[in-house]
Amino acid sequence: MNASHNAAEAARTAAEEFRRLADDAREMRDGHREALEDVRQKGEQLRVAAETSRAASEEARAEAESARATGEQTRVVAETARQAVVEEVRATADSLSTSLEQMKAVEEMRRTLRAIQGMHKLDPH
Repeated sequence: MNASHNAAEAARTAAEEFRRLADDAREMRDGHREALEDVRQKGEQLRVAAETSRAASEEARAEAESARATGEQTRVVAETARQAVVEEVRATADSLSTSLEQMKAVEEMRRTLRAIQGMHKLDPH
């Protein structure tokens, strides 16, 4: 009976050892599940961060395009204003030239008038 008692004790010890190993295995499995869940959550956070970054990049691209278009509009307005100034300067120069020609004509008329008046002073009739 001693042998069967020893065999039963050995079986209980082995069963206890298997239970302890099973508990350790469950704890490891739970730890792995938690680690996998952490990895899944980190992956989701990275996905969200990447999406946010993509959206910000797209917004920055749209703003850059808008700034480029505004710059182009500003350039066109500046060119139009420059052309208007050039035309105004030309018109002023033309006006001054015309005024100068008129002044020369008036001066010529005065000379002619003085000459005519001088001739009348000499002519006794």
